[in-house]
Amino acid sequence: MAPCRIAVNLMGRLEGKVAWISGATSGIGEATARLFAKEGARVALIGRRLALSRRLAAELKTEGGEALPVACDVSKERQVRDSIRRTIGRFGRLNLLINNAGMVHVKPLHEYTEREWDHVMDVNVKSMFFATKHALPHLRRGEHSCIVNVGSISSFVGQALTPVYTTSKHAIVGLTRSIALDYAADGIRCNCVCPGITATPMLRKHLSVLPDPAAALAARLRRVPMGVPLTPDDVARTILFLSCDDSCGITGATLVIDAGYLTAAEWETKGRTAFMPGSDKERPASGPVRPSAKVAGRRRKA
Repeated sequence: MAPCRIAVNLMGRLEGKVAWISGATSGIGEATARLFAKEGARVALIGRRLALSRRLAAELKTEGGEALPVACDVSKERQVRDSIRRTIGRFGRLNLLINNAGMVHVKPLHEYTEREWDHVMDVNVKSMFFATKHALPHLRRGEHSCIVNVGSISSFVGQALTPVYTTSKHAIVGLTRSIALDYAADGIRCNCVCPGITATPMLRKHLSVLPDPAAALAARLRRVPMGVPLTPDDVARTILFLSCDDSCGITGATLVIDAGYLTAAEWETKGRTAFMPGSDKERPASGPVRPSAKVAGRRRKA
């Protein structure tokens, strides 16, 4: 289900550009790679699973695109450095750096080992440091170079049983602003996309530890005004916006794309919304979660 069912008007907005995309073998990264290729970019597909990168590269080739599959563990600096060198060796330049790779680990804080904590931070945050560090010399030589980091709504709020994930996503916002400030004079823009509930393999993994994943997802979506999850394509279009001249005046920004999730502290969507399939005519009332009369009475006395 897609919140915004619109036709994508392909305009060649990335014609002549070269993009390095981490986490490109599934979810948001894969959707971004496909969209970038359709918009004229040549893409380096960065991920641990080389077989999936090769399969995606072959598909893009049949559609007229050009992609370089690269096996890379983004938590390892040498591998990130070498992946960027391979990108330059193949395409001769680098214009767009999309730091999308990430992982989630679900457990309470006191059960983490140091190794587990460090691994999530390495994949989610340190990888962006490595990629930006080694891409900078090439981004400086290009015109209208852009870095887009993928955060989360957890960049702004807490999330149960994901202390290191939430910490890492908060850090990404600060890192984005720092990069934007330090390298604006070099002609490099850096922004952050913060998706809400998105139908990706990571979401399924996150929910899989719960007794009833489907019920848990339904309960979450009742707190979303639009009532539907995002698709990877929804997020990819936002990343495209921040990677092309349509956003030429924007840097250091965090763009939330969450179907309204963070709009209110208390909310429940009841029934169907107009964004759901088959509900164009019926729009049941939705509204804030109201406390019971007993609780409300206590609040009035406070």
